[in-house]
Parts: sequence; structure tokens; C-alpha cells
Amino acid sequence: MTALPPRTLGIVTGAGGHPGPYELALDPGRSTVDTARRVAALAEAARIDALFVPDLLTFGAQGSIGAQEPLVYVSALSQVTERIGLIATVSTTFHHPYNLARLFGTLDHVSNGRAAWNLVTSAVGEENFGPGGLPSPEERYARAAETLDVVGALWDSWQPDALTLGPDGRAVLDPSKVRPIDHAGRYFTVAGPLNIPPLPQGRPVLIQAGQSAAGIELGARYAEVVFTALSTLDAAHDYTSRVRGRAAQLGRRPGLPLVFSSFHATFGATEAQARRLVRERHDAIDFEAGRALVADMLGGGVDLSEVPLDATLPESVLPDVSGVHRRRGRVEIFSGYIRRGYTLRELVIAAQDTGHWSVAGTPEQLADAVEERFRAGVLDVLSVGGLHDPVQHDYVVNGLLHHLRKRGIVKGDYLGPTLRDNLGLPR
Repeated sequence: MTALPPRTLGIVTGAGGHPGPYELALDPGRSTVDTARRVAALAEAARIDALFVPDLLTFGAQGSIGAQEPLVYVSALSQVTERIGLIATVSTTFHHPYNLARLFGTLDHVSNGRAAWNLVTSAVGEENFGPGGLPSPEERYARAAETLDVVGALWDSWQPDALTLGPDGRAVLDPSKVRPIDHAGRYFTVAGPLNIPPLPQGRPVLIQAGQSAAGIELGARYAEVVFTALSTLDAAHDYTSRVRGRAAQLGRRPGLPLVFSSFHATFGATEAQARRLVRERHDAIDFEAGRALVADMLGGGVDLSEVPLDATLPESVLPDVSGVHRRRGRVEIFSGYIRRGYTLRELVIAAQDTGHWSVAGTPEQLADAVEERFRAGVLDVLSVGGLHDPVQHDYVVNGLLHHLRKRGIVKGDYLGPTLRDNLGLPR
């Protein structure tokens, strides 16, 4: 029996940076993917596993998030990279599964097996996909589940040997090995089969973002990687236990889904310098504007305008999560902070990281924090940022990743040509 390779931590970085697409769009001589192209080269040289592109579907989120369509963006990056994975964020609420199967299938082909889909159900953008308002969370997750059933069936509609190479060098198709899916469901009717060849990875890697109860159910049932905001080790233990416990009940293999966490890191050459940088960032916060940000973290229906900054909030302000239409997972995180006695000032500070894991210290201290979660089995993929900045790049690549590689936590090179190979996922 072939021994399994040792478990290692996958590393992901955002494809954005400065100048971003808005700045680049002002220069007719530059592509809006120029910064991402530079970041991609740095990330690939550092043997980072994947580039991540987020998305928002509404005007007003100026900056790298929401500025450009993710699938087109990563497709461009696929042509200037060779090994690094490509993660595009795409909503199931506003896309049809047949199109999604073709788009991600084509990305997997043009990248030679490096495609990943970060599936979201969207909490904004409904004004651009009418008529009708934003469906309820229950409706969005039900549509997402059916979408995944359809997309998976389409990707599987070709048997691996349906297409072979003939003696004249041309492709030979065996039509009997390409089957319709004949799906007729609540949201979609799709005959199939898919009209693109079998994919290099079989299926692109499926990542799912969402940690409400409905998000955990969807992730446990379908996702290979779940993207989460886990600010504490206790929260990471609780979430991992719930999502993997449910996955086991559904008959999935042990260890799935992988847990993917963002890492809001403040690096310093010394611990004192890191603490000073955190203080300076906190001192620069507009706490009055931060009241509205906290209200948004609580679902948007809370008036905090008269609450003193150093007062705690009574639990009576907490919304009924079942009645919140958007981002229930975020509401649950900030409701937990209030139950633990956070002041409004502390909530505003926490809202700067939107509930994500935030650590400050030297590269070695940050490596300690990452190792703790990795060894505890509650962290499998880590998102790091700032590669476009030379100082941050040095801290991440020559500091954090160097220490993690010395400890055997992060691999020193790519394990294979596909993203599945490098994340240790089966085909």
C-alpha cells in the first residue's frame, strides 16, 4: 500500500494589490490585471498554492473587491502562470448551473487543472438581477444545493475514456460514453450532457463560504474546502467539529471538508513594533463611522448612534438570526462578542477585521499561532496577504512561510500539476 504524504498546510493569497484595477484603469497603457500578474509571479516563486479573487455584485464597493469579474480575471492569470491554483468567487444565486459548469470547466482546461470555485450565495446585488428582491437565506441555499447537483452531474456526464486520440492525431468521440443528465428540479431543468471535454481535475476544487447553520449544511454536504471567519481557537474547534461531524453523518471521507481561514496578520520585527502598529491602526479608526459598521455586522437593523463607545450592549439589541436576510454567519459572530461583554469600542475594532482571525507579532510568533491551529486539526488552508508590498512580502515569504517550512507544516514545492494534487484532494 502506498503511504499517504504527510498532512501539510495549504497557502492561498489574494490576487489584488496596489495599484488596483481602479487605478490601473486610468492608465490606457496598462492592463487592469498588471498588479495581479506581478503578485502571481511572486506567489508562484514562493510556492504558494493558489490565488484567490473575491467578488461583489454591486456598485459602491470600490477597490479590488467587486471591481472586475473573477472568472475572466483568473483566466487571464492562467496564461502567465504554470503551477499556482486559481480560485474565482462566483454566486449560485445569480448564475445558471449549465453556464457555471461550462465556465469553470473551461477554466480548468485553459489552466491545465488549476481551477477552483469559491461558491457564495450572495447577500448583496439583487438590484442588478431582478425582478424581485434578494431571496431568503433558505431559498438561496436550496438553490445552491440544486446548482451543485446539476453542475456535478454535468462534469460527470463524460466518462474519462469517452474521448481518445485517433491514429490520424484527431480526437475520436465515443458518444455512448457521454450521457445526458435529464435533471428536472425545483429551480432548473437541464438535459445535458456538458458540451466541453472531460476536465483535467475531473472536477474543479469546490470551496464554499458560509458559516451559518445553512452554510454549514451546504459545506458539509458538498464542499471540499470551507472558507470561514474564525477569530478564536475555541470558535475554530466548534466550527470544525460541527461541519466535519455533519460531513461524517453524510458518509463523506474523514478529513473533509478542509478548513480554510483568512489570517489578518500584523507583522513586526519585534513584538513591541507589532503592538505599536496595531495601536496606530486602532488610533486611526473613525469610531463614529464604525457604529454603522457594527450595525451592519448585526444585520443592519440596530441603531447604535446613542450608545457610549465604552458601554457594553445589552443582549436585547441582538437580532433574531432566523429573521436576518443577509450574512447570518457574521451576525452570529458579533452576537457572540456582545454576549462576551465587548464594549462598542471593542466591537468597532473587531469590525475592522469583519470577524476574521487577527494576530500581531514577529514572523516566528505568527508561525506559532498558525502551528497551534494546524496541530489542533482546525486549520488546513491559510490565506495570507500583502505580497505586492516589498516589506510585507519579506515578512510573509522569508518570515512566516520560512518558519512554517522549517517545522514541516508548509511544503517546500508543488506536489503535482493540479490544485487537487497540491491540496491533497482526491480526483
